[in-house]
Parts: sequence; structure tokens; C-alpha cells
Amino acid sequence: MEYHSKTQMNGNTLGKHVTNGVPNGVTNDVINSRKEFNCHQGKESGPHKEIGAEESTASSLPSIQAAYSTILTGLGEDVDREGLLRTPMRAAKAMQFLTKGYKECYQDILNDAIFDENHDEMVIVKDIDVFSLCEHHLVPFFGKVHIAYIPNKKVVGLSKLARIVEIYSRRLQVQERLSKQIATAINDALKPAGVAVVVEASHMCMVMRGVQKINSKTVTSVMLGTFHDDPKTRDEFLTLIRRS
Repeated sequence: MEYHSKTQMNGNTLGKHVTNGVPNGVTNDVINSRKEFNCHQGKESGPHKEIGAEESTASSLPSIQAAYSTILTGLGEDVDREGLLRTPMRAAKAMQFLTKGYKECYQDILNDAIFDENHDEMVIVKDIDVFSLCEHHLVPFFGKVHIAYIPNKKVVGLSKLARIVEIYSRRLQVQERLSKQIATAINDALKPAGVAVVVEASHMCMVMRGVQKINSKTVTSVMLGTFHDDPKTRDEFLTLIRRS
């Protein structure tokens, strides 16, 4: 599978050519470290060994809570003062919610939402709100996702496209990988003639720390199938998502 990823920062566009999901120059060690998280890895094979998502979440809560207590103490705070007594637990629960996508699969939400339909024109859902956590600093990035696909006798319930965005954004992410995962999931599920995904986001790791460029935005795109091969189809998609 071949796609192009483009990153835009302060008006400058950086292109990256990718073949078979592998950016040029990326080693196998890096690829292996970034393999798709198995959303069923909390389930062991064999009788009476399946662990549900809720049980797995509850069992990990105490260790995450303890870790936050350690962090606060390391920052010089007193975790026994009134304002912080329940903060480690609140933070642990918040982090579990913000990363709940690790325990979800797009297959689970799409099983009953793919329909036979004789439609072969572009379908676009734009301005899907997205919130995620940068895996480098654990601070938020947020913005909009625009998705298009050209059906090949199969369509999906429109709300499910937003659910796919939710699954992959509720993980520790980089925007480039998030864009690719959304596009690949739709492509694998529907086998359409083409898929296009554009993500526009502001990264707090650039706004709150580091270079502190508060007006910067990052734009990434993944084009598969017809959107990659046909400039007219790609231009139509890009024109339509720019309209207010």
C-alpha cells in the first residue's frame, strides 16, 4: 500500500513518501515498536482466562494512582494536603479515559454498520473534533479531522467514521500515525475505491512549552486508492473540505 503524508507548519509543507506503510529511512526496529496495538491483548486464551476491558481497567488503577503520587512528590508537592488528597486517583481515572482506545477495535463498532448500497460517489464527513495526547510529552493536541471515501458497493453508518477517529485518538499518538490509522481502518473495513483523511491540529507541546508558537497548526494527510492516483478526485475533496 502506498500513500503520501504531508505535514504543514506555519505555511511550510513537508512531504514524505511512504511505501507499504513504511516511511523512507525508517528501520525495522522502529517499525516493530510502532505496530498496531492489539486491542484484545488484555484477553488470555484458554477457559476462564478472558479479562474484560472494565476489569482490566480497574486492576491497573492503583498502580497508575501510585505513579501520580510519586510524580507529585517529585515535583515538591505534598500529596497529603487537602487540595491534592484525591488528585492521584482523579488523574489516574482521567488518563485511563484519555487512552481508552487501547481497549477498542474498529471491527467491533463496524460489524453491524456496513451496508450494501449501489453508490459510487464521494462521501465526506468533515470537521470531526479530535482530542489526543502527544506520546512525546503527554500533553494534548486537538483539532479537526476530515474524512472521505468512494464506496465500492459498501457504505458505513456516518457516525462510525467519528467513532473510528475516537478509537485511535484515545491513545498516545503522533498526528502522522493517527492520520494513517484512521485511513487504513476505513480502507480495510470497506475496501472502497479510495480513502482520504486530513487532520488539522494544534499541539500543546509547541504552544505551552518548547518554541511556544501559539498560532502554529500541523496538517497531515493520507490519500489511498483513487484519491492518491487521481489528482482531480483529490482536488475535489480538498476543495470541498475548505468550504465553510
